[in-house]
Amino acid sequence: MSFRIGQGLDVHAFCDGDHVMLGGVRVAHDRGLAAHSDGDVVLHALCDAVLGALALGDIGRHFPPGDDRWADADSRALLRAVNAMAAERGWRAVNTDVTVVCEAPRVGPHVAAMCANIAADLGLDTGAVSVKATTTETLGFCGRGEGIAATAVVLLESA
Repeated sequence: MSFRIGQGLDVHAFCDGDHVMLGGVRVAHDRGLAAHSDGDVVLHALCDAVLGALALGDIGRHFPPGDDRWADADSRALLRAVNAMAAERGWRAVNTDVTVVCEAPRVGPHVAAMCANIAADLGLDTGAVSVKATTTETLGFCGRGEGIAATAVVLLESA
């Protein structure tokens, strides 16, 4: 059995809006996220982690922001597509760990729903999905409330 590890990072700036998408969950907030798709930093970081483990580049290579097909795209569909790429190459996810970096909105109340979405999209048990949040103690762009970042790591095994 072979294993591969991938890691991903995504960042989006705040803009006008009334919610953010995090892990496929619509989270009420006084601002939205500037993005070509739905701006889901959690799922974008996770897509990059899977693509990295597969040595297939990044999410922008497969779903270019200049391509109108991906305008306002549901990032859960992107994650399912990336998971299908892994399966086509003989790989499947074993587990994943995601960290959301922001001062607001509060992530904790939405973690269970995010884990359920990710587990469903990757074909995992929810016990194999970790989503957690941290702040930067008011430092940097996240700390100043200018945007949200997320990091993700995934372990793939040969199917």
